[in-house]
Amino acid sequence: MKKPLSIPKFKAMKTQSAPIAVLTAYDYPSARLAEEAGVDVILVGDSLGNVVLGYDTTLPVTLDDMIYHTRAVVRGAPHTLVVTDMPFATYRLGPESTLRHAARIMREGGAHAVKMEGGADLAEEIRRLTASGIPVLGHLGLTPQSVHQIGGYRVQGKTKEEADRLIADAKALEEAGVFGIVLELVVEPVAAAVTEAVSVPTIGIGAGRGCDGQVIVFHDLLKYGSDIRDKRFVQPYADLGATIRDAIARYVGDVKERSFPQEKHVFTMQSQPEQPSGSDSLYGGGSR
Repeated sequence: MKKPLSIPKFKAMKTQSAPIAVLTAYDYPSARLAEEAGVDVILVGDSLGNVVLGYDTTLPVTLDDMIYHTRAVVRGAPHTLVVTDMPFATYRLGPESTLRHAARIMREGGAHAVKMEGGADLAEEIRRLTASGIPVLGHLGLTPQSVHQIGGYRVQGKTKEEADRLIADAKALEEAGVFGIVLELVVEPVAAAVTEAVSVPTIGIGAGRGCDGQVIVFHDLLKYGSDIRDKRFVQPYADLGATIRDAIARYVGDVKERSFPQEKHVFTMQSQPEQPSGSDSLYGGGSR
């Protein structure tokens, strides 16, 4: 039986030049499908705030939200490495508080590792987590939890100053003990330079072809939703939103026209009614 990708094996994929496929998932069925499809890592991202919970940003997502969704993902993908975002205001509070919050994600959620947004300013807290046995995935570039501070959802690394800072932060994260770094919305040459500057894998999202792996949001990949807008860095592989909408519309039409349910969908009485049993029961497995 397949075992979850270990942290040492994850890190070794960089030296082996083995591309790393990461996918977000927020619930049991999507996690199960992701595992069956062979993804290397599932990220329970705080992007669930935008994608699943309907918020404008990730900021309202709570620690309890992340734990709840992580539990579902772990149940759906028990043989895949699961990494969970630490949500807004659960770190940068000092090593002790950060450790307590990360420990809840690991202990109550069942995650194998946590992800944190930020650079050298997180070094002390990352060291404390890794020393306590909690693996940490870093995150640089566009950091959605700081969206108001950085001036919106904009591409990072366009100036030499930004590029130098990204490289310095990546080295600081590596020194602090992260096992990998997500690079989000970073210009391709700078993302490639960061990848070259560190010995841990980089996972790109809108960061070009020079990263050691890629991550994409489940709902973007499948266009699963009613308002999925095209993104330059996303390659949709299906349009489930249109398929689902059409199926529901056909169901609504059938109900309105009284063409559903049909005779094959209904139950009839026996000539001498008796107590239902087994597959004849409304709640039995055979009649559902």
